[in-house]
Amino acid sequence: MDNSKTFWLPEKASTFTDFVDPAFNLFFWISIFFFGIICFLIVLFTFKYLRRRPEQLASAQITHNLKLELTWTLIPLVIVMALFFVGIKGYFKMRVPPSGFMQVNVTGQKWSWSFAYPSGAVNDTLVVPVNTPVKLVMTSKDVIHSFFIPAFRTKADVLPNRYHALWFQATRTGVFPVECTQYCGTSHSYMWTAVKVVDPDNYKAWLDNASDPAKGKTPAEFGALLYTKRGCSACHSIDGSRIVGPSWKGIFGRQENCGPAGMVMVDEAYLRESMMEPAAKVVNGYQPVMPTYKGVLTDREVDAITAYIKTLK
Repeated sequence: MDNSKTFWLPEKASTFTDFVDPAFNLFFWISIFFFGIICFLIVLFTFKYLRRRPEQLASAQITHNLKLELTWTLIPLVIVMALFFVGIKGYFKMRVPPSGFMQVNVTGQKWSWSFAYPSGAVNDTLVVPVNTPVKLVMTSKDVIHSFFIPAFRTKADVLPNRYHALWFQATRTGVFPVECTQYCGTSHSYMWTAVKVVDPDNYKAWLDNASDPAKGKTPAEFGALLYTKRGCSACHSIDGSRIVGPSWKGIFGRQENCGPAGMVMVDEAYLRESMMEPAAKVVNGYQPVMPTYKGVLTDREVDAITAYIKTLK
């Protein structure tokens, strides 16, 4: 039997499910119980106090019943206080990571995620070892995003100019979706990635390779990798189709109308400027929504992306 499967909730894949799922089920069945009682009483009172004759007078107005008032006050109070302690106990566990955790820095921006490791590796997918506490230190480069891993039962808002953290410990290997649950603009629905949980040996091998992603690749091949790893694919197509930003297909060497800046040649200088100062010369028909990649892309990465764009004839 697969213990990761649940009826109401996503699959189980972290230590948080041991207390989040029972708490959810407790809250759910208490709500169902009282919903059933309320529906029953509505039906009962509808028939019991139905006015059957036109001349029938209304019942005498009841102004006070101490026992009834204490009952409907104290019983809900005891229930919600008990639920509060169940919830706050789980909240503290989910906010305080154990000692020995590994840290990954997370950056959200329209409309992609970037994960930076202490070794210098940067990836668009979060790769972590199984059975290891992982702390995510998160910030945003533009607007409010929200980082949600349904299978891990954890979520936190990602705020611009501030740092927010969450932690988790995956209990099994696999690939688990990550969603942005805070509406963040035009391509919000495309702002998703995944957590890839692997065994420690595979994680070490991946990290060694990811620390130098350009190894063994030509500049254009490295640029093709960065196209997806750095989130460029969320806004720029490579097949000529129009999305948030201009398509990269055939753009190099072309003259583009950039409004007040006039006609601009798309060359190496323009591409670098567009990555570092994206609002400087925006192609007509597009909104200035691209975030700056200053401090994000290295010179080597800028050159690689430029080399890749040159190949897209």
